[in-house]
Amino acid sequence: MPTVMLVAGTRPNFMKIKPVLDALVRRSARVELVHAGQHYDHAMSDVFFDDLGLRPPDWHLGSGSGSVAEQTARIMSGFEPVLADVSPDAVVVVGDVTATLACALVTAHAGPVLAHVEAGLRSRDWTMPEEVNRVVVDRLSDLLFAPSSDAVDNLRQEGYHPHQIHLTGNVMVDTLLANLARARESDVLARHGLTAGEFGLVTLHRPANVDDPATLGALMAAMGEVASMLPLVMTVHPRTAQRLASSGTPAGLRLLPPAGYLDFLGLQAAARMVLTDSGGVQEETTVLGVPCLTLRENTERPITIEQGTNVLVGRDPQRIVTVAKEVMHAPPPRRCPSLWDGRAADRIADVLLEHLRTGNRPRPTELTVTAPTRAARRRV
Repeated sequence: MPTVMLVAGTRPNFMKIKPVLDALVRRSARVELVHAGQHYDHAMSDVFFDDLGLRPPDWHLGSGSGSVAEQTARIMSGFEPVLADVSPDAVVVVGDVTATLACALVTAHAGPVLAHVEAGLRSRDWTMPEEVNRVVVDRLSDLLFAPSSDAVDNLRQEGYHPHQIHLTGNVMVDTLLANLARARESDVLARHGLTAGEFGLVTLHRPANVDDPATLGALMAAMGEVASMLPLVMTVHPRTAQRLASSGTPAGLRLLPPAGYLDFLGLQAAARMVLTDSGGVQEETTVLGVPCLTLRENTERPITIEQGTNVLVGRDPQRIVTVAKEVMHAPPPRRCPSLWDGRAADRIADVLLEHLRTGNRPRPTELTVTAPTRAARRRV
C-alpha cells in the first residue's frame, strides 16, 4: 500500500485531518502525520488531540508564531527534509492556513501527488490571507476534494480539469457527527452556569475584526445590545484576548477561555444563536440547526447562506442587532447540504488510493490553458 503524508498546523486542521487519517488507516495505507506547529499551546493544540483521539504526530515542525513570511519560511524549511526522508506517494493538506500553503509549495517542487481537502472555497476577498492561500494551493494540487457543490462550480469556472475535481462532502461534518453525543454529555454548560437555548455564543478572531480598535469597539457595542436581550458567552481566541484587555467588554457578555473541541461543540449545540467570524463555525451550526450570524462582509461558505442557516450580517452594529432580534423569534433552521453525512473522508480515501493505484493523471492535451495541473506541467 502507498505512503500518504497528512499535514495539519492549526486547530481547524486537526478536526479535518482526523477522519481522513482514520479512513486511510482502515484501508491499510501507511500514514505519516505532520504537525506544522502553527498552533502550539495546549489550549489551541494538545487539547484537540486529546478530545479527538488523534494519535501523536510522527513529525512536529515547531514553526511557532511570527509574520506570515516568517512562518511560511520556517515551515517550508522544516518540512522539506521530512518530505525527503519519508518520500511519500502523496501529501494531503487541508484548509487554507499558512502551514497548508507552505507544505503545498514544498510538495509541488518535490514531486509527490498533492491533494487539497476543502478545495474550491472562495470569498473573493483578497485582503484575507486565507483567500490567497486557498487559491494558490488549489493551483498547485493534483486532486481537489470539494466540500460542497458551490466549491465544485468555482473550480470548474476557473478551468480545472474534471479529473481533478471530486465532490466528497465536508470532513468537518465527519468529525462533528462522530463526536456529537460525547459533546452533549460534556459538563461544559453546568461548569459555566448555562442553560441550553438560553444563551448566545460569540467567537471573534479575524484580524479585520479584532486588530482595529474602532471595528472591535463597534462589534463589542453590538454584542452589548444583543446581550441585553440574550446573555452571551464568548470563547476568547488569544489574538482577541490581547485586544480586549485594553478595550474592555460590555455588560452581559461573559468571556470564557479557549475551549477544547468537545466543550466548544457542546456550547454550539446548546446555543440559541451563534455570532462568529469563523468559517468552520458557519458549517458546524448548519449541521447542528443553530442559527448563525456571520460578522463579516463576505464568506467562502455561501452554501450555508443558501441553506438558510447562516446570515451574513457584516460589521454594522445596527444590522447585527436587528438580525439577532429576528433570529431569536424565528424557528431554528433545519437544512443541510448534500453529502454532509459523515462519510466525506471515506470518499476522499477511496479517490486518493485509486488515483495512486492507477496513476490516473490527465494528459497535457486534455487540459485547459487557464489552469493546467502541476502533473501536466511536469510531463510537458
